[in-house]
Amino acid sequence: MSEIPATPETRVGGVDVELNGINTVAESERHGRPRDLFWPWFAANVSVLGVSYGSFVLGFGISFWQATAVSIAGVFLSYVIVGLVAIAGKRGSAPTMTLSRAAFGVDGNRLPSLVSWLLTLGWETSLAAVAVLATATVLDRLGAGGGTGTKLVALVIVVGLIVLGGTLGFRVIMRMQRWITVVTAVLTVLYIVFAADSIDLDAVNALPAGDAAAVVGAFILVMTGFGLGWANAAADYSRYLPREASSGGVVFWTTLGSSLGPGVLLVFGALVAGSSKDLSGRIAADPVGALTDILPTWFLVPFVVVAVLGLVGGAVMDIYSSGLALLNVGLRVPRPVAVLIDACLMIAGAVYIAFFSQDFLTPFQGFLITLGVPIAAWAGIFLADLSLRRGDYAEAELLDSRGRYGSVRGLSVITMVVATLIGWGLVSSSVSWLSWQGYLLAPLDLAHWVPPTGGEDGYWDSNWAYAGLGVIIAFVLGFVAVVLGGRRAVALQEERA
Repeated sequence: MSEIPATPETRVGGVDVELNGINTVAESERHGRPRDLFWPWFAANVSVLGVSYGSFVLGFGISFWQATAVSIAGVFLSYVIVGLVAIAGKRGSAPTMTLSRAAFGVDGNRLPSLVSWLLTLGWETSLAAVAVLATATVLDRLGAGGGTGTKLVALVIVVGLIVLGGTLGFRVIMRMQRWITVVTAVLTVLYIVFAADSIDLDAVNALPAGDAAAVVGAFILVMTGFGLGWANAAADYSRYLPREASSGGVVFWTTLGSSLGPGVLLVFGALVAGSSKDLSGRIAADPVGALTDILPTWFLVPFVVVAVLGLVGGAVMDIYSSGLALLNVGLRVPRPVAVLIDACLMIAGAVYIAFFSQDFLTPFQGFLITLGVPIAAWAGIFLADLSLRRGDYAEAELLDSRGRYGSVRGLSVITMVVATLIGWGLVSSSVSWLSWQGYLLAPLDLAHWVPPTGGEDGYWDSNWAYAGLGVIIAFVLGFVAVVLGGRRAVALQEERA
């Protein structure tokens, strides 16, 4: 394995804490090879939550083979986006949302940074809550009780691990993720072996095929639930690589590490969920804990280890990146302090989900689609801007609104706002406080709203309303607008070298 890069650190209570924040990484700190990216990305995405996603995908009313196709395609293509964004890290030696200033302007970038912060905060909160629910379910099956006390103990352990890794920083995360990768990979394989007995191939093959809208909806769910949820953090880990590192290697190892685990787990999850409608229903309330019903009792302890480690692996990277995003919004505190602020919000959200919410899946899907639209618009804009650049980023000027990147790049900011508004008009959610979405569906004759009658809730009369078209539309609009309209601005920036 390549050497883990040294980072500026200070000792707090005998522990080294990384000091790098939104600043660019010094030349002396950049070491390693692209293949080192495999470890953090695999560990962050090998969570058994991927098995539950197999159930979520089938929930669109599609067949197993359709689910397999959209799962593999959605996972791979979404993580290719992550790999492409990661190229910017080694070209600019700064976090993703700092590099985003080149596309949006130093001050204009506060908007996508705020979206990025909300997205990563939401993810770390969801992962922490799922880990708490899974731990409580396992302990309940083991006779230790799954009540409030058990959940509180699980919350302390889970949050402690997440905050510790996120606060200590890059070097600790890289080491932690290597161990998580090895442990979770072995235990996940064992989980698949023991859970395979629950698969009923006749029931799976009997699942009817869904229409085009259902397939598209499942595909976009996978895109937003996996790669698009990481695109805004992709350069946070590649920024420590040397400038001469292979761009192709960065894309390859990031994509491979990210997609290998989810690709397998999603397909296996579709097999398991397709074998039992009852299991699919329980997964909606407790996505990981419900999976213990198909395991022998003696394997429950190894299962909770793999479940918690996999979820913590993802949440650690989320809280690290959300801290960096919060600094890019404009908060002027050291990076470890930003992480601790995030931790307080994460705890509050995890407590609500684990102790008070009766349904995890519905609000989670609403969260994914709502923030998936603006982050898709940002990803399209960022990748278009990156593709237009021939040289590396001017590192010092990323922190100065008087430099070549300016204060606000109107094209990018306006494009993100417009693409988001159009995207929100083309998605819908069954969450009550998101009922304002979908305002373009009826005017475009994609679906029509059926008002509530006789005590039944209102609904859209077409599957296209739930297909998430706004996510793809926002990405395409963002990319095309900047490719067509931003070429001259980028050329002028690079002429100022």
